[in-house]
Amino acid sequence: MTLDPFYLIVDSARWIERLVPLGVKLVQLRIKERSDEDIRNQIRIAKSICTAHRCQLIVNDFWRLAIEEGCDFVHLGQEDLAEADLGAIRAAGLKLGLSTHDEAELEAALAAAPDYVALGPIYPTILKKMKWAPQGLARLSAWRERVHPLPLVAIGGLNPERIDGVFAHGADSAAVVTDITLNADPEARTREWIRKTEAWR
Repeated sequence: MTLDPFYLIVDSARWIERLVPLGVKLVQLRIKERSDEDIRNQIRIAKSICTAHRCQLIVNDFWRLAIEEGCDFVHLGQEDLAEADLGAIRAAGLKLGLSTHDEAELEAALAAAPDYVALGPIYPTILKKMKWAPQGLARLSAWRERVHPLPLVAIGGLNPERIDGVFAHGADSAAVVTDITLNADPEARTREWIRKTEAWR
Protein backbone atom coordinates (compact mmCIF):
# COMPACT_ATOMS: atom_id res chain seq x y z
CA MET A 1 0.00 0.00 0.00
CA THR A 2 0.99 3.65 -0.32
CA LEU A 3 0.35 6.58 1.99
CA ASP A 4 -0.01 10.20 1.06
CA PRO A 5 3.20 12.02 2.04
CA PHE A 6 1.23 14.58 4.07
CA TYR A 7 -0.26 12.91 7.15
CA LEU A 8 -2.34 15.29 9.24
CA ILE A 9 -3.22 14.37 12.84
CA VAL A 10 -5.98 16.27 14.66
CA ASP A 11 -8.03 15.84 17.82
CA SER A 12 -11.53 16.63 16.61
CA ALA A 13 -13.91 16.36 13.70
CA ARG A 14 -14.05 20.16 13.74
CA TRP A 15 -10.43 20.28 12.60
CA ILE A 16 -11.20 17.74 9.89
CA GLU A 17 -14.14 19.82 8.70
CA ARG A 18 -11.88 22.87 8.64
CA LEU A 19 -8.78 21.45 6.96
CA VAL A 20 -9.63 18.39 4.87
CA PRO A 21 -11.50 20.41 2.20
CA LEU A 22 -8.22 22.24 1.50
CA GLY A 23 -6.86 19.12 -0.16
CA VAL A 24 -5.76 16.87 2.70
CA LYS A 25 -5.78 13.22 1.62
CA LEU A 26 -4.66 11.45 4.81
CA VAL A 27 -5.83 12.35 8.31
CA GLN A 28 -5.81 10.69 11.70
CA LEU A 29 -8.50 11.42 14.26
CA ARG A 30 -6.65 11.24 17.58
CA ILE A 31 -9.00 11.89 20.49
CA LYS A 32 -8.10 11.47 24.15
CA GLU A 33 -10.19 11.45 27.33
CA ARG A 34 -13.66 11.69 25.85
CA SER A 35 -16.70 9.49 26.33
CA ASP A 36 -17.32 6.65 23.89
CA GLU A 37 -20.51 8.39 22.77
CA ASP A 38 -18.64 11.59 21.97
CA ILE A 39 -15.87 9.72 20.18
CA ARG A 40 -18.39 7.74 18.16
CA ASN A 41 -20.07 10.96 17.06
CA GLN A 42 -16.71 12.50 16.16
CA ILE A 43 -15.83 9.44 14.09
CA ARG A 44 -19.14 9.59 12.23
CA ILE A 45 -18.70 13.26 11.35
CA ALA A 46 -15.07 12.77 10.36
CA LYS A 47 -15.89 9.75 8.21
CA SER A 48 -18.60 11.65 6.35
CA ILE A 49 -16.30 14.59 5.61
CA CYS A 50 -13.41 12.36 4.54
CA THR A 51 -15.64 10.32 2.25
CA ALA A 52 -16.92 13.48 0.57
CA HIS A 53 -13.37 14.71 -0.04
CA ARG A 54 -11.75 11.38 -0.87
CA CYS A 55 -9.51 11.59 2.18
CA GLN A 56 -8.25 8.50 4.02
CA LEU A 57 -9.41 8.55 7.64
CA ILE A 58 -7.37 6.75 10.29
CA VAL A 59 -8.89 6.32 13.75
CA ASN A 60 -6.40 6.40 16.62
CA ASP A 61 -6.68 3.79 19.40
CA PHE A 62 -10.45 3.20 19.42
CA TRP A 63 -10.44 0.09 17.26
CA ARG A 64 -13.74 -1.26 18.56
CA LEU A 65 -15.56 1.94 17.62
CA ALA A 66 -13.73 2.01 14.28
CA ILE A 67 -15.05 -1.47 13.53
CA GLU A 68 -18.59 -0.64 14.67
CA GLU A 69 -18.64 2.54 12.58
CA GLY A 70 -17.40 0.84 9.44
CA CYS A 71 -14.04 2.57 9.26
CA ASP A 72 -11.22 0.98 7.32
CA PHE A 73 -8.03 2.10 9.09
CA VAL A 74 -6.87 2.24 12.70
CA HIS A 75 -3.62 3.37 14.33
CA LEU A 76 -2.44 1.92 17.63
CA GLY A 77 0.23 2.90 20.09
CA GLN A 78 2.22 0.17 21.80
CA GLU A 79 0.01 0.01 24.91
CA ASP A 80 -3.11 -0.26 22.79
CA LEU A 81 -1.44 -2.87 20.58
CA ALA A 82 -0.83 -5.08 23.60
CA GLU A 83 -4.54 -5.01 24.47
CA ALA A 84 -6.09 -4.99 21.01
CA ASP A 85 -7.79 -7.95 19.36
CA LEU A 86 -5.79 -8.07 16.14
CA GLY A 87 -7.92 -10.93 14.87
CA ALA A 88 -11.06 -8.83 15.17
CA ILE A 89 -9.35 -5.88 13.51
CA ARG A 90 -8.24 -8.01 10.57
CA ALA A 91 -11.58 -9.82 10.33
CA ALA A 92 -13.29 -6.45 9.98
CA GLY A 93 -10.96 -5.59 7.10
CA LEU A 94 -9.23 -2.70 8.85
CA LYS A 95 -5.75 -1.67 7.86
CA LEU A 96 -3.37 -1.17 10.78
CA GLY A 97 -0.71 1.43 11.54
CA LEU A 98 1.57 1.13 14.57
CA SER A 99 3.78 3.53 16.55
CA THR A 100 7.37 2.63 17.42
CA HIS A 101 10.06 4.39 19.45
CA ASP A 102 12.77 1.77 19.99
CA GLU A 103 13.98 -1.65 18.85
CA ALA A 104 11.70 -3.64 21.15
CA GLU A 105 8.65 -1.75 19.96
CA LEU A 106 9.67 -2.25 16.35
CA GLU A 107 9.91 -6.01 16.90
CA ALA A 108 6.46 -6.02 18.51
CA ALA A 109 5.06 -3.96 15.67
CA LEU A 110 6.48 -6.13 12.90
CA ALA A 111 5.19 -9.25 14.66
CA ALA A 112 1.69 -7.78 14.36
CA ALA A 113 2.03 -7.54 10.55
CA PRO A 114 0.95 -3.89 10.23
CA ASP A 115 0.20 -1.97 7.07
CA TYR A 116 2.60 0.80 8.06
CA VAL A 117 5.05 1.64 10.85
CA ALA A 118 5.57 5.07 12.41
CA LEU A 119 8.80 6.23 14.08
CA GLY A 120 9.06 9.18 16.42
CA PRO A 121 9.84 11.64 17.66
CA ILE A 122 12.25 12.49 14.87
CA TYR A 123 12.85 15.96 16.33
CA PRO A 124 11.96 17.44 19.73
CA THR A 125 8.19 17.72 20.08
CA ILE A 126 5.85 19.65 22.34
CA LEU A 127 2.87 17.38 21.64
CA LYS A 128 3.40 15.21 24.71
CA LYS A 129 6.08 14.24 27.19
CA MET A 130 8.16 11.32 25.97
CA LYS A 131 10.76 9.14 27.58
CA TRP A 132 12.54 8.81 24.24
CA ALA A 133 15.10 11.27 22.96
CA PRO A 134 14.65 12.58 19.43
CA GLN A 135 15.35 9.75 17.02
CA GLY A 136 17.08 11.78 14.32
CA LEU A 137 17.38 11.15 10.61
CA ALA A 138 19.95 8.35 10.93
CA ARG A 139 17.49 6.25 12.92
CA LEU A 140 14.87 6.96 10.28
CA SER A 141 17.19 5.49 7.63
CA ALA A 142 17.79 2.42 9.79
CA TRP A 143 14.04 1.93 10.26
CA ARG A 144 13.58 2.21 6.49
CA GLU A 145 15.73 -0.86 6.01
CA ARG A 146 14.03 -2.76 8.83
CA VAL A 147 10.41 -2.18 7.79
CA HIS A 148 10.79 -2.48 4.01
CA PRO A 149 8.54 -2.85 2.05
CA LEU A 150 6.03 -1.37 4.51
CA PRO A 151 5.39 2.39 4.39
CA LEU A 152 7.31 4.34 7.04
CA VAL A 153 5.79 7.38 8.75
CA ALA A 154 7.99 10.01 10.40
CA ILE A 155 6.46 11.98 13.27
CA GLY A 156 7.59 14.47 15.90
CA GLY A 157 8.77 18.04 15.54
CA LEU A 158 8.23 18.20 11.80
CA ASN A 159 7.68 21.39 9.85
CA PRO A 160 7.84 22.32 6.15
CA GLU A 161 11.56 23.09 6.39
CA ARG A 162 12.27 19.53 7.60
CA ILE A 163 10.09 17.69 5.10
CA ASP A 164 12.75 17.09 2.44
CA GLY A 165 15.15 15.71 5.04
CA VAL A 166 12.79 13.07 6.37
CA PHE A 167 11.84 11.91 2.89
CA ALA A 168 15.48 11.80 1.81
CA HIS A 169 16.16 9.50 4.77
CA GLY A 170 13.45 7.00 3.94
CA ALA A 171 10.10 8.25 5.20
CA ASP A 172 7.11 7.70 2.96
CA SER A 173 4.84 10.03 4.89
CA ALA A 174 5.40 12.96 7.27
CA ALA A 175 2.94 13.26 10.15
CA VAL A 176 2.19 16.64 11.68
CA VAL A 177 0.13 17.89 14.60
CA THR A 178 1.12 21.08 16.39
CA ASP A 179 2.92 22.74 13.48
CA ILE A 180 -0.55 23.17 12.01
CA THR A 181 -2.95 23.18 14.96
CA LEU A 182 -0.93 25.74 16.94
CA ASN A 183 -0.14 27.89 13.92
CA ALA A 184 -1.63 31.38 13.76
CA ASP A 185 -3.11 30.47 10.37
CA PRO A 186 -3.75 26.69 10.23
CA GLU A 187 -5.32 26.89 6.77
CA ALA A 188 -2.31 28.63 5.26
CA ARG A 189 0.06 26.24 7.01
CA THR A 190 -1.91 23.26 5.70
CA ARG A 191 -1.69 24.59 2.16
CA GLU A 192 2.06 25.05 2.63
CA TRP A 193 2.42 21.43 3.74
CA ILE A 194 0.43 20.26 0.72
CA ARG A 195 2.67 22.29 -1.60
CA LYS A 196 5.87 21.08 0.05
CA THR A 197 4.89 17.41 -0.13
CA GLU A 198 3.56 17.57 -3.68
CA ALA A 199 6.95 16.62 -5.13
CA TRP A 200 6.97 13.44 -3.07
CA ARG A 201 3.62 12.10 -4.31
